[in-house]
Amino acid sequence: MNITSIDIKKLYIETYGCQMNVSDSEVVSAILQKENYQITDKPEEADLILINTCSIRDNAEIRVKGRLENLRIHKKNNKNLKIGVLGCMAERIKDKILEDDPSVDLVVGPDAYRDLPKLLEVVSGGTKGVNTILSLEETYADISPVRLDENNVSAFVSIMRGCNNLCAYCVVPYTRGRERSRDPETILREVKELIQQGYKEVTLLGQNVNSYLWKEDNTDFPDLLEKVAMLSPVLRVRYSTSHPKDLSDKLIQVMSKYDTICKNVHLPIQSGSNNVLERMKRKYTRESYLQKISAIRKAMPEVSVSTDIITGFCGETEDDHLDTLNLMKEVGYDFAFMFKYSERPGTFAAKKYADDIPEETKTRRLNEIIELQNQLSLESKQKDIGEVFEVLIEGRSKKSSEELFGRTSQNKVVVFPKMHFKTGDYVQVKITDCSSATLKGSAIL
Repeated sequence: MNITSIDIKKLYIETYGCQMNVSDSEVVSAILQKENYQITDKPEEADLILINTCSIRDNAEIRVKGRLENLRIHKKNNKNLKIGVLGCMAERIKDKILEDDPSVDLVVGPDAYRDLPKLLEVVSGGTKGVNTILSLEETYADISPVRLDENNVSAFVSIMRGCNNLCAYCVVPYTRGRERSRDPETILREVKELIQQGYKEVTLLGQNVNSYLWKEDNTDFPDLLEKVAMLSPVLRVRYSTSHPKDLSDKLIQVMSKYDTICKNVHLPIQSGSNNVLERMKRKYTRESYLQKISAIRKAMPEVSVSTDIITGFCGETEDDHLDTLNLMKEVGYDFAFMFKYSERPGTFAAKKYADDIPEETKTRRLNEIIELQNQLSLESKQKDIGEVFEVLIEGRSKKSSEELFGRTSQNKVVVFPKMHFKTGDYVQVKITDCSSATLKGSAIL
């Protein structure tokens, strides 16, 4: 049967949180595209609005609740409009979402997206559609995601789902379930498709990519990374995220072997204090972490290192905080994601520890961490002045239509005059200036 314009419905989807959520939104879009949904960037013209949510911090959930209130107005203009909440927040507080917001028609967890067509049929009959059942097998390996990025340069490829680490503060194992790895052949097929479509960079995604393992042939993450790196000489390969306890010498060797593998390692420390790391159930020590950093830099002197830091975790003393600051100085991070501890219901910490650090202390410590990292980021970029880097252009600079921006292999943003270059080009750029956030330079012709 031919599809007419009457059959086509419009889908508006907003994504909050991590890169994995971005990847999931692309899977959802692919599933619904087969149901004759067309992506729109205008919520006011949508027949279906989906919010893909994050539960990693309380602030993320507050933002989503506020956004749902704003989107509710569109139901007044379109009585047939359906609104759905997807992802981790849907998994964590499904009943409360429906109780608090009657405008929500659909609540779907991260492992139930294949059920969306059936759930939408239920919703069309006037009943709420809910599926938040977690799976031990689902990886969406057979679904080719609909890429939602605008530049067609970089893409995310999910290689596994879930997490087994059960860190004391983290809600992810409860909202995304246990680890399961995706068949490497399906991953390679997806990357090949991206190469054929002209993409120049892929990021392999997992909550802990270092624990990836396809048991049928014992393909581990370094094996997979090497196979992807060998697909094309013009494809950059990144990955996120690594757990320090699982980063292996084999992975470091593979990274150092291939120019196509970007020389950036994101290695979350969370705290520089052994006491806090033990309470967090991170399963490594400050000393073992620093040994990993030393091994990485010995194999790849040009590497950049980024991290995640949580301040104000339960029982954190001023000495613990100083340990974090001192470790930051010792490592000299190129950039970092920094947060105040936010208690998440259902986690080990919420059940066993008191959230006993006053909010003003958390804020003060976070500000000190941010101030130090700004200094470290500036020092890192100042070292790049005078150097030449290969930059993959991602688009036009936000500040000037006469400038382009892109990233180095080390994941540092570079801005430079556009001249005749275009998005997707590789350009050799000499660095002439910098801020703590951005490198500035000029292309070498």
